[in-house]
Amino acid sequence: MISLTSFLNKKTIIFFAGLLLLFGCATGKEATKENLPGMGEQFLIAVLPMENLSGTAVPLREIRGALIEGLKARGIHVLQDDTLEKFMAKHRIRYTGGIDKITAREFKDEINCQGVLITSLELYNDTNPPKIALTSRLVSTGDNPVILWIDGIGLAGDESPGILGLGLIEDPKMLQRKALNYLLDSLRESLSGQKESKGLEVKRKFRPKISYRSPLMEGKREYTVAVVPFFNKSDRKYGAEIMSLHFVRHLKEFEGFDVIEPGLVRQQFLTLRIIMDQGVSLADAQAIFSMLNVDLVVTGQVLDYQDYQGSFGKPKVDFTAEVIERKSREVVWSSTSYNQGDDGVFFFDWGKVNTAYGMAHQMVRSIGKLMAK
Repeated sequence: MISLTSFLNKKTIIFFAGLLLLFGCATGKEATKENLPGMGEQFLIAVLPMENLSGTAVPLREIRGALIEGLKARGIHVLQDDTLEKFMAKHRIRYTGGIDKITAREFKDEINCQGVLITSLELYNDTNPPKIALTSRLVSTGDNPVILWIDGIGLAGDESPGILGLGLIEDPKMLQRKALNYLLDSLRESLSGQKESKGLEVKRKFRPKISYRSPLMEGKREYTVAVVPFFNKSDRKYGAEIMSLHFVRHLKEFEGFDVIEPGLVRQQFLTLRIIMDQGVSLADAQAIFSMLNVDLVVTGQVLDYQDYQGSFGKPKVDFTAEVIERKSREVVWSSTSYNQGDDGVFFFDWGKVNTAYGMAHQMVRSIGKLMAK
């Protein structure tokens, strides 16, 4: 008779052998450098220093270094760091969470860089089980910077423990590598023109608790959208910036919404000297409409945005959203959304969401789907 210890040892050996085989295949795939059809040999990307929205100390240089190595392994041309540092020092660039029109033009004219990769780190926790959440986007350079690609991911080491806990990830470096590989593969597929359309299904429990959609949004048409910083009433530092990024990402997924690069929006806020006081006023919205020439302004309030450490707890996300239309000057969408990670979970944490990012991802996507219907 085989003892339980012997059985577990055999299962563990098989599991790690499978991991080594999978890692070897992935490494071989990543090491294959080839010209990407959608890019061309001269497509050069500048990787900006990562924006830290976690509110905690994070090894940003290490994560950015791994991101750059992954880009190079996939055959993507990356601007040398010394050239980028000189460029940023010359133009006194300190903000790395977006790019304005002047900087985009200088990237194109001075160093012939065709794209800028902007990455925001929302969550990094290296305690067991580790957690990480990232959003990254590629923005074109030149006179009219646009978002070419945007994607994000939130992972927790205990989100897929599997049988006997063999799916647990306790090493934060392994979880980091998994998150970066997802983003890098998504970017590469997008740039090569081979990216398949992903399903935009959303579980019913993540729909807004209350919502209103104006008849003015009926019918098919194209909207140019500016997502302005939300007003943060939560205890989460940078909660407003995080929620704005979720809306930029998910509205970009749906046809009919052309979302403005957040760096352009931020620049207009500075130019107009707009100060957030309980949200964006109608006068502020009108100024944004004129300066950015957009059809819709998306704003709202973040009431709660909580993550947790360790194995026990649940994330919470609570926010409101409003969309103002230019011609009518009316609110054409408003909603209230609230969820906890264990909503609808009854047995053994099956279906539990372990990060606020993972929950907000579903909640905001559901809003985009309802707005775009």
